[in-house]
Amino acid sequence: MKSDLNRLMAERDLQALFVTGDGHDNPPRAYLSNGADITGGLIIQKRGGAPVMIVNPMEIEEAAKSGLTVFSYNDLGYAELLEKAEGSRSKAEVALWGRCLEKFDIPAGKIGVYGTGSVNHVLALVPLLEAGNPGYQFVGEMGMTLFDEAYTTKDADEIRAIRQVAAATSAVLEETWTYIGGHRAQDDTVVKEDGAPLTIGDVKRFVRRALLDRELEDTGMIFAQGRDAGFPHSRGENDMALRLGQPIVFDLFPRPLGGGYHHDTTRTWCIGYAPDEVKQLYDQVMAAFQIAMDAYAEPGQPAHTLQDAVLDYFESQGHPTPRSQPGTSVGYVHSLGHGVGLNIHERPSLHHLVKTDILQIGNMLTIEPGLYYPERGLGVREEDSFIIDESGKLVSLTDFHKELVLPIESA
Repeated sequence: MKSDLNRLMAERDLQALFVTGDGHDNPPRAYLSNGADITGGLIIQKRGGAPVMIVNPMEIEEAAKSGLTVFSYNDLGYAELLEKAEGSRSKAEVALWGRCLEKFDIPAGKIGVYGTGSVNHVLALVPLLEAGNPGYQFVGEMGMTLFDEAYTTKDADEIRAIRQVAAATSAVLEETWTYIGGHRAQDDTVVKEDGAPLTIGDVKRFVRRALLDRELEDTGMIFAQGRDAGFPHSRGENDMALRLGQPIVFDLFPRPLGGGYHHDTTRTWCIGYAPDEVKQLYDQVMAAFQIAMDAYAEPGQPAHTLQDAVLDYFESQGHPTPRSQPGTSVGYVHSLGHGVGLNIHERPSLHHLVKTDILQIGNMLTIEPGLYYPERGLGVREEDSFIIDESGKLVSLTDFHKELVLPIESA
């Protein structure tokens, strides 16, 4: 969590963090700025200190909403730097970073560079920074970064924000269930008042409007029917009509408009009725879901133990798994879950081959067992997001039922 940042900087021998890029779709920047959506500028955190923002003067009022100490480019003498650079914004940017090192009394050594933006810009910027600031090394990270480690556990403010998104997401699930059920079936097809088929595209548009009403945005929902439901990341075909008795995998993972904490949930629905083979897979997935929850004992437990328990169960039922048949594209084909936060996929990883991740108080994670047989027109997944609360309990954030059959009136 955020209180770990100074420790994580010390472990990496970083004197400071420089976070660059815009506020939109920039998790490190959103993390340090408490979600403030600011165009351009920098966020700097000196080891042992609090983060500060350096922004265009036009952004001062918005930046102040972050609760951080804010400086404008004018405070750093950017106009003078730009004049000396003969109007070259690239040269002025390099000089601005150097002036920040001086103003905030950042000792020589390693400076961690984070954020999102143009790769070509950063590749060009770093050698210029080092040439202009002898004694400083501007470094990045691969693999488990400082921010990845910090994201792993959430503090009380983050959890409050997450709970708000979770409640709104569950309400959208309820509205979508009711919306589909408010139509009628003609033969094996769900139809609208004018008799035209209700399509996946119609449902997605409804979901996006319902999210927008709650100040949330879609980040790539899955609404996949029949054979498509058998491919875990198939988004579904917009022009496909909804049909009775076919499994629909509905995976929704929205966030606040412009960025923020996600909620991630999946439900499998069959409209009107569920064929026996769908019901059998659904019952096994629900059994696996309960097995995973029962396998959780306490904080400090290796995360892979939940996946191990589900692998044991699915294999006992005759399904291929990534352990019994590595690379399988049918049966149980993925890990049990993952961390969630400003990114839809964070740590911890609930994968049987990841042995290092430990479940901790403050984790937000998914549990999402599934079974997939696309050539049989079958796919089932059920997913809730959970928090490990201060008492060490695994608490679901998804307040929506897991009924398989969505009732509908036949014509």
